[in-house]
Amino acid sequence: MAEIQKYLECGKIINTHGVRGNVKIESWCDSLDVFCALPCIYVEKKSGLVKYEIESASKHKNCALVKLKGVDDMDTAMLLKNKTVYADRELIPVEEGAVFIADMIGLDVFRSTNGEKLGVLVDIFESVASDIYVIKTDDGREVMVPGVDEFIDEIDIDKGITISPIPGMFED
Repeated sequence: MAEIQKYLECGKIINTHGVRGNVKIESWCDSLDVFCALPCIYVEKKSGLVKYEIESASKHKNCALVKLKGVDDMDTAMLLKNKTVYADRELIPVEEGAVFIADMIGLDVFRSTNGEKLGVLVDIFESVASDIYVIKTDDGREVMVPGVDEFIDEIDIDKGITISPIPGMFED
């Protein structure tokens, strides 16, 4: 079973915006609405994660413009540039049956027809059509499987992921 993390990566501060300390954040949440609804974020510093309350957040193009409490000028905001931001998992709304990607990484992947272990999920990334699941096999190969219902049968963070691969997907 994968380790459950309290704080999840949810974006990256990519720039400052204006002179009043606003920051521009690339959101890694399912939607900008989810990110903009967060009451606070955490930024990793040498001393650990530092909590910042969100005074305001709005959508701007494909990013969020965020005013953080205590960040009141461009110089202070600039110190946060290129930092990954985190959110407390309990503050992120999740649809019924949905699973955080962070909880899936490291899960064993099994063939649904016979229970054969195919590998371990090592990454998930977005493509135009769907998410792509990257599964590392015991022999070190990485197999990419579209994260769609035709292939992904079940995701259970306690038991693993069962899939229905097409012939040749995992065979040499």
